[in-house]
Amino acid sequence: MFPSSSSAVAALLLASLASPVVGVSYVLTDSYVGSSFLSGFAYDAIADPTSGRVVYVDAATAAAQNLTYASSDTFILRADHTTVLSASGPGRNSVRLKSTKTFSNGVTVFNIRHMPQGCGTWPAVWSFAEPWPGLGEIDILEGVNDQAYNQATLHTSTGCTMPASRDETGVPLQNDCDVAVNGNAGCGVQIQNTASYGPPFNANGGGWYVVERTDTYIKVWFWARNDASVPVGVSDGNGDVDTANWGTPSAYFPNTSCAIPQFFGAHNIIINLTFCGDWAGSVYGNFNCPSTCIDYVNNNPAAFTDAYFDFAWIKHYA
Repeated sequence: MFPSSSSAVAALLLASLASPVVGVSYVLTDSYVGSSFLSGFAYDAIADPTSGRVVYVDAATAAAQNLTYASSDTFILRADHTTVLSASGPGRNSVRLKSTKTFSNGVTVFNIRHMPQGCGTWPAVWSFAEPWPGLGEIDILEGVNDQAYNQATLHTSTGCTMPASRDETGVPLQNDCDVAVNGNAGCGVQIQNTASYGPPFNANGGGWYVVERTDTYIKVWFWARNDASVPVGVSDGNGDVDTANWGTPSAYFPNTSCAIPQFFGAHNIIINLTFCGDWAGSVYGNFNCPSTCIDYVNNNPAAFTDAYFDFAWIKHYA
């Protein structure tokens, strides 16, 4: 029996909201391990576009102050944790790295052992292209002030929205990705795994964040370090990965009302740590943190001893 036209339309709509179960096989094209972070990323010593209490330093300063360093299987990126700042002087020294290569469709796996934690911190692992926001932004790991869960978010120009209901394990926070809506909140998804962010993430030895981008969707997965369901290709950093059996993503951004190639260009990967600023500073009072954000960051350098990233590796597959 042929379905009626209304039931056929309903079936197509439901299909568009479901995360496709047919995976794609990808082959390793780029690998950043240890000192290859130093050659594969540039120090983006710019004024913080989010108005943070931070100074992004150049490569020479980062090396002199031990803010970045590498071994054979480890890369560390951290902020200064020894200097008391003058209230009238510059912010806390930190690092913003930008990949020298750009990436479009494919899978990128981030094997992270530790992320920055503490009141006033705003760490992020993300990608974008200029001009922004015309070529989009994908936030893979981001949060502030030791919030409970990670947020994966898209930021775009006007015209990209997400369906209210879709096949993901996370909880959508806003469905309009337009940076002009709600103070550039973006279409975020809260990954409600207690080990996805901050101190619990670190206490558990970190885990794996993965982003898959195609012309029809963007997906983000998170697997904690002790998660038995992490795919072998992800945990081992194999020469190829196949997303077919990875299960429901933590965050799913389909092209239902967002033409992915139109809103997202070839992206640089960004790794950065800022303090206070437009997000961490504006909600600082919601986190039972002491004093004000800027005063705390200025006067408590030892509070940022654990404000560092420890990457085992980043691998991109296309």
